[in-house]
Amino acid sequence: MKSVTVARRVSAIVALAAVVAVMAIILVALARHLLWLLAAVVCLWVAIGAAAYAITRTGARRAVASVVAVLALVALLLLVVVANGRLVQLLLLIALMAIAGAATRYALGRDIRSLKSGPTPGIAVGPAMRPVLLMNPKSGGGKVERFRLAEEARRRGIEPIVLAPGDDLLRLAEEAVATGADVIGMAGGDGSQALVAAVAMRHEVAFVCVPAGTRNHLAMDLGLDRDDVVGALDAFGEAVERRIDLGLIGDRVFVNNATVGLYAKIVQSSAYRDRKVGTALEMLPGMLGPDAEPFDLRFTGPDGTEHVSAHLILVSNDRYQLGRAEGFGSRRRIDAGTLGIVAARFQSSRDAARFAQQQASGRARRPSGWMEWTDTSFEVRSGQAVEIGVDGEAMLLDPPIRFGIAPGALRVRIPPHAPGYSPAAAAPTSGWSTITALLQTAAGRPVTIEP
Repeated sequence: MKSVTVARRVSAIVALAAVVAVMAIILVALARHLLWLLAAVVCLWVAIGAAAYAITRTGARRAVASVVAVLALVALLLLVVVANGRLVQLLLLIALMAIAGAATRYALGRDIRSLKSGPTPGIAVGPAMRPVLLMNPKSGGGKVERFRLAEEARRRGIEPIVLAPGDDLLRLAEEAVATGADVIGMAGGDGSQALVAAVAMRHEVAFVCVPAGTRNHLAMDLGLDRDDVVGALDAFGEAVERRIDLGLIGDRVFVNNATVGLYAKIVQSSAYRDRKVGTALEMLPGMLGPDAEPFDLRFTGPDGTEHVSAHLILVSNDRYQLGRAEGFGSRRRIDAGTLGIVAARFQSSRDAARFAQQQASGRARRPSGWMEWTDTSFEVRSGQAVEIGVDGEAMLLDPPIRFGIAPGALRVRIPPHAPGYSPAAAAPTSGWSTITALLQTAAGRPVTIEP
């Protein structure tokens, strides 16, 4: 193991000093300004309550509640800014937290430069013998055409197959493998990635993910540069290969997650793709308002308790980081061999609004009806067909819906220049493990933080 450089030791010391300074400032501020803090809490409570009411109502009541929420937030901001002239203190806190984060990343080798300079995790493999790349020209607003992927593929000796209207992606992928493809890739969104990955899994051929969709969550968690669409084609040449898990709904493969409840119902709307926020605001009153019918979603919790309803169920191919802002919404690893399961039931519309606000800020606090656990299987039961979003695609499935995991089922190739770490994996772990690692680094003792 390499020795710790002087720069990393100094960075660890700076990070530890910044953490101590932040804690000291917070303790002093709490001791001196308790009344200001209480007033700020009241303003925040009013803002969340009014926002919750607005989300679940329509017409004049929504407008009035929205105005109250905005006024409460303005009052909160004024309290923070003018509380005994402590704006400088607030800015100092923000600066110290930023310094602590940046110094920790560098000290523990989790900054982007260090990750890119180190080896991409996996096994080195040679170029594909007969590579094939399927492309969805409509994905990501036309990225296939914009980045001239067909021409770039031919230049690298990769056979391009561009989907035409009416083409069956699964059939094309099966035909490519049947005619000798040893590495098959997909340039498109995560729904298309899942379909081609299923074919690659069945035939034990290697798979390449080209981030030509809109969000490209799979590419993010594989550690690809989502902005370097053309660079992803390098995975067909000399590359790094590793095995990842695939999620299953019955026999259907998913690479990211499946959602049931609020989100799944919203994405079923034909207006959702063009008006995401507006569609959600129009539909939420009917799903969270006082006259809303509970979702008929029955499942068994982690302790064996039977539950008869939930507002939100998320089942993911390995567990998502949902506890803090850094790495929020990504997975530390996709080879743990487990499903990540989240079930939430909100006691009121205020709980729903508070949850949405916390998700936006990446904070760890969860509503009282929140459950989160891992398992290798999960089942959702209902008395009617269930609306479900699978890798962002809207579906309607007959119950019971059975989820499973296929550990290490997919061989994935990654370009050697890619970091190979997701945002969650690249972020140092929180808590005492990171403090201990910083202390060891400051003392000049090498340490490794596992993903």
